[in-house]
Amino acid sequence: MVETEKMDLTSANIADEQRQKLKELFPEVFTEGAKIDFERLKLTLGEMVDPGKERFGMNWPGKADCFKIIQQPSIATLTPSREESIAFDTTENLFIEGDNLEVLKLLQKSYFGKIKMIYIDPPYNTGNDFIYPDNYSESLDTYLRYTGQIDDEGRKYSTNTEADGRFHSKWMNMMYPRLFLARNLLKEDGVIFTSIDDKEVNNLRALMNEVFGEDNFVAQITWKSRKYPDARAKTGVSTDHEYILIYNRSDFGRLRGIERDETKFSNPDNDRRGPWMSRSLLGLATKQQRPNLHYAIKDPEKGNIFEPPADTGWRYAKDRMEELIATNCILFPSKPDGRPREKKFRSDMQSEMIAFPTIVDDTFTADGTVEIRNLFGGEVFDFSKPSNLIKKLLVQGADKDAVVLDFFSGSSSTAHATFDLNKEDRGSRKFIMVQLPEPTDENSEAYKAGFKTIADIGKERIRRVIKKIQAEHEEKKDLFSGNKPALDLGFKVFKLQPSNFKLWDGEVAKDKDSIERQLALFVEHINPKSSQEDILYEILLKSGFPLSTTIEKIKLAKKTVFSLADGSMFICLEKELTPEVIKAMAEQKPIRVVCLDEGFKANDQLKTNAVQIMKTRNITFRTV
Repeated sequence: MVETEKMDLTSANIADEQRQKLKELFPEVFTEGAKIDFERLKLTLGEMVDPGKERFGMNWPGKADCFKIIQQPSIATLTPSREESIAFDTTENLFIEGDNLEVLKLLQKSYFGKIKMIYIDPPYNTGNDFIYPDNYSESLDTYLRYTGQIDDEGRKYSTNTEADGRFHSKWMNMMYPRLFLARNLLKEDGVIFTSIDDKEVNNLRALMNEVFGEDNFVAQITWKSRKYPDARAKTGVSTDHEYILIYNRSDFGRLRGIERDETKFSNPDNDRRGPWMSRSLLGLATKQQRPNLHYAIKDPEKGNIFEPPADTGWRYAKDRMEELIATNCILFPSKPDGRPREKKFRSDMQSEMIAFPTIVDDTFTADGTVEIRNLFGGEVFDFSKPSNLIKKLLVQGADKDAVVLDFFSGSSSTAHATFDLNKEDRGSRKFIMVQLPEPTDENSEAYKAGFKTIADIGKERIRRVIKKIQAEHEEKKDLFSGNKPALDLGFKVFKLQPSNFKLWDGEVAKDKDSIERQLALFVEHINPKSSQEDILYEILLKSGFPLSTTIEKIKLAKKTVFSLADGSMFICLEKELTPEVIKAMAEQKPIRVVCLDEGFKANDQLKTNAVQIMKTRNITFRTV
């Protein structure tokens, strides 16, 4: 009998992928058994190796455990929730309810290198804003216990208080694995924006330098989050700002910049070269720094002499300045105590954009509060980031067909901003929101309004924003007019759950009774509570297809087959397979076919034939 290959039901193995990258670059350093010979690697790299024990870097208690967490594959899945979604079968927007560490692991196969922009607003480590398991470990069981889906068994969770000896370490242990996994998802020209405040900005920047590389640091934006000073400040100083750290994935990343103010250009003298603006001729260097930029210039008409300030000099060297004077590009003042300026023509501008400023001071936290109040009729979420702030970042980092990820999505401001920007510029950006179903306080306005978790608030905000845009369409009648693509006004909801399949526990005790119990579990290895759609999406996700993949339900040889991505993969979940359906799937020539083991009903001959039929057509065949 020919044995079929089993489908891997775990998330991507990060350690294996890292070793494979190393093997592609340095195959000579691998020994028999795929081990790495570090002495040979040192010889290969030569002088690039730092042999010293003392080196610049960042370390903290628990950092080694971060790598163990990163390398531990997830055995969870994401199950669809149609009843909470809008336009489930057609939308490409996603809302995933679950622990973002597990979710990021699950997205590694399907979204590796596909995300153009990430925006996150993580917990600021104020002491009570994130839950951490007391034993420093995180897993699917951690999440299931936290959300009450399995018995607690006495395990404790605590908030992170400053009285704890590892106040900063715990926060960094929470952030590091998530940033590491997030980097994998970014495209080569992708960019990540991370909001933070004074308490952890230095640690966050050090973390991101390590994960993304110091060379990929773009900017530290200062956001004036408070419009008016805080009169309640106990220190006597009102903290009116937060920060947004920006990092590229690689050298290919670029921010878009902001549009040039065209109102500054005019042509009052009917210059044949077209519209122009007046700009300063002053430079930035002192006479000691750039003596060649410090010289006198003469108005050829009136004979007035002009010297630059000692601390700035001119913008140009003398020969370039003389060229500009000769071509009437210098505007001389009528009085000798005035300052010459440059006549800069619009046609000479090489870019439509100018640099994005590092200070944002035109949208505030209060604006986010007003948005929530207007959408929900009450204060159901505190300190929501204003969608206009995130929209500014989307303009910089997300082109019109970008996939945008926010894995600390809170009230879904990022989804709101994505809808609004798509509406404005007719873009087709897609979002992926990830939010822990963190319980709301029973005394809060949110809880009283029926929102039991933060995730519930985020989902409902998306629904209300969609409804608002649809109402605008009904009123204006022109929101979807012309040949422009229709807005994607929907979202699929998925929830983090244990795998639909029982996986062999390699840690089980090797005594006879334990092994017999484990074998008994595998008599029926599919969870009887799992729906066919639950199983379908787990196979899709773990086969490396995005959750937004188009799925067509077809009939072949009187059996139901799911066709993914225009027939590139077939999934057949029938529990009674036939030679006819095996042959019919093979004749369609998909790239991959996955069937349930259970479908062969111990028919070894049928399974052997299936393997051979698929092999002759170069079709990858797996069972699960």
